[in-house]
Formats: sequence, C-alpha cells, structure tokens
Amino acid sequence: MTSPRSGAVRRRHEGDAHRRRIDCDRSSNHLTMRPTLKFAVLVAVFAPANVALAAGSGVFDLEIGDSERKGRQVQVVLDGITDTVSGELLTPRELVERLADTRVLLIGEDHTDMDFHRVQARVLEELHRTGREVMIGLEMYPYTRQAVLDEWSDGSLTEEEFVESSGWYENWGYRWDYYRRIFLFARDNGIPMFGVNIPRDHVRTVRTKGFEGLSAEQAAHMPETVNTDSDEHRQLFRAYFAEDDALHAAISDEQWEGMFRAQCTWDAAMGWNAQMALERHGGDDAIMVVLIGAGHVTYGLGAERQIAHAFDGRISSLVPVPIRDGDNQPVHEVRASYADFIWGVPPETAPMYPSLGVSLMGAVGSSPTSVIQVSDDSVAQRAGIRVGDVLLQLDQSELDSSVALNKRMAGYDWGDSAVLQFERDGEVRTLYLHFRRVPPETHNERERE
Repeated sequence: MTSPRSGAVRRRHEGDAHRRRIDCDRSSNHLTMRPTLKFAVLVAVFAPANVALAAGSGVFDLEIGDSERKGRQVQVVLDGITDTVSGELLTPRELVERLADTRVLLIGEDHTDMDFHRVQARVLEELHRTGREVMIGLEMYPYTRQAVLDEWSDGSLTEEEFVESSGWYENWGYRWDYYRRIFLFARDNGIPMFGVNIPRDHVRTVRTKGFEGLSAEQAAHMPETVNTDSDEHRQLFRAYFAEDDALHAAISDEQWEGMFRAQCTWDAAMGWNAQMALERHGGDDAIMVVLIGAGHVTYGLGAERQIAHAFDGRISSLVPVPIRDGDNQPVHEVRASYADFIWGVPPETAPMYPSLGVSLMGAVGSSPTSVIQVSDDSVAQRAGIRVGDVLLQLDQSELDSSVALNKRMAGYDWGDSAVLQFERDGEVRTLYLHFRRVPPETHNERERE
C-alpha cells in the first residue's frame, strides 16, 4: 500500500467545502478490449501515451476476484443482463431495482463500441426514471477541468462550444459522437457530470520514476493511497497480452512494473475522485455512475479495490460482454467474478465511425505525425501508408499532432473519401483515402490462413 501524498500538501478536497463542484485538466488511459490496439501498449512504455489493454476470451475466465464467485461461470445472453451472484436474467428496470442500495456504480466500456455506450445510456435513463439522484463520473476529464463540465450542465454551452472549450480531443481523442447521447441526456435532465481523472503527466511520472519521483505539487493531486500489492491484479494485467505476443519480449520487467504502477494510479485516482464528488455533492440516496474503461472495472480489481477500504457504501460493477471475443470466438460464459452484472452485447465487426488506423510518434520524436504503426486491414494500410511516413495534410487541413488528426477525422463517415498529403523519404506525396469497412468474412478468412 503506497501513500503517494506523503509529505505533500493535503488535497484540494479538504479546503473547499463551500464550492459547488470540484475544480477540474484530464488524462485518459485508453483501456479498451480491442486486439488491434495492442501496439499502443508498447508505445505507452516509451512515449507519454496511455495504456491500451486488449482482451481475448482468456480474460473472461480467470479464477480471480470475489472468492464466492471465482469458482464458477455464468451465462452470457445477448441483450440480457445477468446478476452474477444469483445467475438470474434481468431487464434494465429489474437491474435498477437491485441497485437500490448501491452508491457507486462502475460501468466498464470499450471506448469505440457503440453498444457499450448504449448500455451506459440505458442504465442512466432507468436510474433517472426512478427519481433517484444520479451523478456521472467521467474518465475522459481530469478533476481540474470541472468548470467547463459545470458550464455544460448549466446549459451555457452549445455542443460545438463544449467540445472545443473542454479540449475533448486533447483530453480524450475518441469521437464525440460515441458519447453524445449520454452528455445530452445528462444536460437535458439536470444530471451533474464530474471529471474523475488526474493530469496525464502525473501518471507518466509514476510510471517512469515511481511515486517517489512525484513533485509536491503532483503529489497533492494524488489519492491518499495507491495499492500495488495485488497478485491477482498483476495476473489480470498480464493476461491482457498473449503469451506469444511480441510485447512480452519487448518490455522489460522494470517497464512492466512501471505500467502496472500507472494502471493502479489511474484506478485509485478515478475511484477516489468519484467518491469525493459523491460525498461532497450528493445526497444520502445519490448514486455516482462512473463511466470508465472495462480494464478499470473487471474482477473488482481496479477502481473498486482501490477505494473499498475507505468507502462506507456499496460499490457495484456492470460490464457489457460481446458474445464473440476479439478472435471471433463465441463467448457463452464468463467467470462469475468478472463483474456484479454483465450485459450481453453483439460483437463489433467495425467501429461505428471510421478511423485511419495508424499510431503516430507524438511528442516522443521530432516528427509528431510520423507513422509508427499501421493496423491490419485499416484504411491506411489499404491506401498504402507505411511506417515512417509523415502525415502533413488531410483534405488541406494541417496535421501537426494526433489531436489535429482526431479532430479532422471526426468530420468523416463510412463511405467518404479524402486526400492525404504525406512525406516519404524526403518526398511529399499525395494519395486518396477511401473510408470503407472490411467485411467480417474477410477478417475470418485471413485468420484461418
């Protein structure tokens, strides 16, 4: 059990009881369950990027977590909600009834799977329907960006103004449209939203230098404790990578440990900030619904484990489970300790919105838009983009960072085309991009080869 705030100034929560919200500048660790994002983890070791976890079916069936449930499985039913304690199938309304005494509800997500966000929205809508006081905790914003979330909740900003002034693409990067339904519902129904993350550079310091490397200013933003002592959590963290994955050979034990420290720090910070917001701004019956990556929720080893010792209330978890995994294998059951409730969703064959399918160098190099990875079957690969190419313009819009690329990509839909200007071997070139999906059967055929 580590106390990253030892010798540091007490946190802002203790001197601002008169404030209506916690002032909040965000970090985002992109925890997803998509195999094509495995390379991002390697980037996270060497660059100031964030960890992206990718899960195969093995992660669904680990004998870890709650001792009373880890020895058995429960069924995954498409569009059904399973109570993993009793094994009963529930409707959304019945789920909300079982959450009557829950104060913190952690809902895990795959950031680019719209069915995960649909589940989140349905739970929020049902909770609000009961008349219960609902609060929303958001992974994509640090607590230091709270003022702009208040402006959104107050109706002071249009969508366009909020996306721009909140630094959506700087803080997050995933397309606004994935979360639009949730944000509009919250604003239109007076549901307050809270940033629960911490600034990205603080977590990067923990990863590269350890807790002792935090400055006094950084330590003041940290939760009271960060627990890095769980062997089961280490087992889960490692399980996100296949044994024959090249990452195992590329990452040293010291780097693994740094990544794990960062993961625990994110878990603890988001759990702590959600708890503080609930205790300071919620009524006796309020429920804080925290929308975070599934890797922070599963098996109760993430945010829940970090705050359970200090939180006097029930914490529940809900994680959608696709009925096919990232390797296109059917998922009929998961370990009962995976989450308190699971919601069966369809497998995603392609994201709802197009992406280029590249990873960029970012701040680690002299050319931030230099391509360091091209995903298989991506728009970029099919267009002929290679590792080492430097992206310059997309439809005449300058590309000087991944943020600029994300903003520009938000204007495209499947079926659109664009003109990409890039540099290769010192020569400026141009090619046409066609945003077209690859049929699922094509993926399956290539996997069998």
